[in-house]
Amino acid sequence: MLQDPLFTRTRDGMVPTFNATQLFKSFKNALNSIESAISATSKFDPTTSQRSFRLALSDLGELYFLPLLVRELQCIAPSVGLEIVQIVSSHTAEWLQTGYVDAVVGNQQYVGGEARKTTLFNESYSCLVSRSHPTIGDTLTLEEFVAANHVVVAPFTGHHLVEDVLSEMGLTRKIVLRVPHFTSLFSSIATTDLVLTLPTRVARAYAREGQMKVLPLPFQIPAFEVNLYWYPHAEDSAAQQWFCETIKRTLSDV
Repeated sequence: MLQDPLFTRTRDGMVPTFNATQLFKSFKNALNSIESAISATSKFDPTTSQRSFRLALSDLGELYFLPLLVRELQCIAPSVGLEIVQIVSSHTAEWLQTGYVDAVVGNQQYVGGEARKTTLFNESYSCLVSRSHPTIGDTLTLEEFVAANHVVVAPFTGHHLVEDVLSEMGLTRKIVLRVPHFTSLFSSIATTDLVLTLPTRVARAYAREGQMKVLPLPFQIPAFEVNLYWYPHAEDSAAQQWFCETIKRTLSDV
């Protein structure tokens, strides 16, 4: 019809021509509408489905969110599978667009393209310390915070926020331990004089065990959003919509 090639063969495989690229911009919405109309006639039944979903979380998200999600899925979709992958911020947009992951939960600075976002809740930061800390009692002053022995998890974004605020005040804290993950860190907090700055909800959850206490930061750090990100895929819209709604319902009230 077009009297012009749409693809050419190269050493790396078939690639679209300039004409095909321009046409696709016009055809894309129409193709998506057709796929949406077809998928709308199919229904997703979570009670019988054996579909597996892939969700990207940080290691802190695994510690806090995963038990809630697993419990909910076992109740309403006993045969549905769930695979967790570690968030890599630089790959989030690509993972969503290509369908490598069905959804992402976290605080991503930028997710481009046509990715959708909904805020699950707003969060703040607090300090988690041992209940038997030798120098910190039921309150935490700025002087005590700066003098304390701190542990940081890199590349956790909260660490950088603390450093930025302290730098503006002309202060530095003493970091004696750096670790790549939160996993197994909490037992060290409970039995040492280390101070950990982390999201308040997670801090309170671990403090309930009785060996640690949560104290407010002695300075202001901007609150942040915990969001759900997804990319609409028309060919699987019913299943994906159910999965995203389940995540939102389960995590919005934590």
